[in-house]
Amino acid sequence: MCTVGFARSLGFALLPLALGCIVANLLLFFPGGEVSYLQQEHLSKFTWFFMGIGGGGVLMFLPAGVFISLGKCTGCCWNESFMMCGAVMASLVGLAGSGYCFVISAMAMLEGPYCYTDLGWMYPFSNGGGSYLRETDLWRKCLTPQHIVEWNVTLLSVLLGLSALQFIICILQIFNGLVTAVCRPCCYKQEYSLNA
Repeated sequence: MCTVGFARSLGFALLPLALGCIVANLLLFFPGGEVSYLQQEHLSKFTWFFMGIGGGGVLMFLPAGVFISLGKCTGCCWNESFMMCGAVMASLVGLAGSGYCFVISAMAMLEGPYCYTDLGWMYPFSNGGGSYLRETDLWRKCLTPQHIVEWNVTLLSVLLGLSALQFIICILQIFNGLVTAVCRPCCYKQEYSLNA
C-alpha cells in the first residue's frame, strides 16, 4: 500500500479547504458586501482573530505542501518512514491551525454578531449562550447591517465545517505517518530476511 500517495491526496484535499476558510473569513469583514462597516470598525471582535485567514487558511498550506511534496512511492522503506515522520510533524501544525479556527468560530457563533440595535452598537445575543440560533424572531433586534445574523451564521458555519474537515484530515495523516514510520521498517526487515 502506498502510504505516501495517500498523504499526497490528503495534501491536495487541504488546499481547497484552506482557500475556503480564507474566503469565508474575508467575507466576515464585509457584512452584506459593504465596506463601510469595516471602515467604521463596526465588526465583531472575533473577526479580527483571523481564524479563517491564519488558522484555517495560511497555516494549513504548510501541512498541505509537506504532504504533496512527499513524492511518489519509491519502494524505499527507510526513506518513506523518514518522510512520513516529517509529515506527522506538519500534521500537528495543521491540527493547531484547524483547532484554532474551529474554537474561535464557535466562540463567535455563540456570542452572535455585533450590530446596531435600538440601544446602539452592541452584541445583543452575547448573554444567551447561542440560544438566538434557535429563536430566529430575535434576529430582528439587529437593525443594521441588514441580515447580519444570517451573514455571520452562514460564514461561521462554513468555517466550522471546513476546519472540522481539516482537523480530520490531519488526524488521518498522523495515523498514516505513524503506521508508516513504525511498520515499514519491520516490513523492510522481513523483506531483507526473505531475500537473504
